[in-house]
Amino acid sequence: MNHANRGYLFVAPFLLCFAVLFLLPLVYAGYLSLFKEQLVGGVVWAGLENYARAFGDDRLLGGILRVARFFLIQVPVMLALALAAALAIDSGLLRLAKMFRLGVFIPYAVPSVVAALMWGYLYGPAYGPLADLAPFLSAEWMLASLANIVTWEFTGYNMIILYAALRAVPHELYEAAAVDGAGPWRIAWRIKIPALRPALLLCLLFSVIGSFQLFAEPNLLQRLAPNVIDSAYTPNLYAYSLAFTSQDVNYAAAVSFLLGLVIVIASYAVLFVSGRRQKS
Repeated sequence: MNHANRGYLFVAPFLLCFAVLFLLPLVYAGYLSLFKEQLVGGVVWAGLENYARAFGDDRLLGGILRVARFFLIQVPVMLALALAAALAIDSGLLRLAKMFRLGVFIPYAVPSVVAALMWGYLYGPAYGPLADLAPFLSAEWMLASLANIVTWEFTGYNMIILYAALRAVPHELYEAAAVDGAGPWRIAWRIKIPALRPALLLCLLFSVIGSFQLFAEPNLLQRLAPNVIDSAYTPNLYAYSLAFTSQDVNYAAAVSFLLGLVIVIASYAVLFVSGRRQKS
């Protein structure tokens, strides 16, 4: 085997897992979305009927708008906290920097299910220690409560990405700026943050995907606030309810495909806006 083909041998396990665990389920879901089940006749060909139904489904559209609002509220706060933590660690002025970095990152190691259960206990009106501060499980506060859980979980993950990008910035730039009289704040604003734009864009793309796939947290908090979180509170929760509660697998597959399309469009919009700003 020549050197050119050895590379394919090394990536073959990944390609196999990618095909079996991602491509084949995706193709099968697309196949299911083109059928529907009837009381008389069983499963029959539906074409794009499930997609037309989804475009007119107010519950699905409401869920998409809700997670879009969640994204606009939660992601800027999370990235700002991650950026501040990364800059604080990289500054070299923070005492016990390793302990601080570990403390911020530890929540990411906690599974989403455990995090939702823990915060659900804190929010609970009957026994939660935070219940006296505000009605966190009410309709007015629920989106902010979910945003708090996700921010607690993923700030450390984004901090690590940003801190790794900061470590790649040549220290000669900092030394030159210091010689010119720039202080730590000016160095951070003029050198470090501009150097982090690619890493921030990566974190933003991950956040787009994660926000529109929100599932575990509302699914668990639904037990505590069933009158606030219904089966269509988020698109992922809606698709899950359609497939496993209503047994409408074909329509659930169409909803999942449309959700994927929304994620692709939102990700492209982020890349397009970012590219326009860099050119300007």
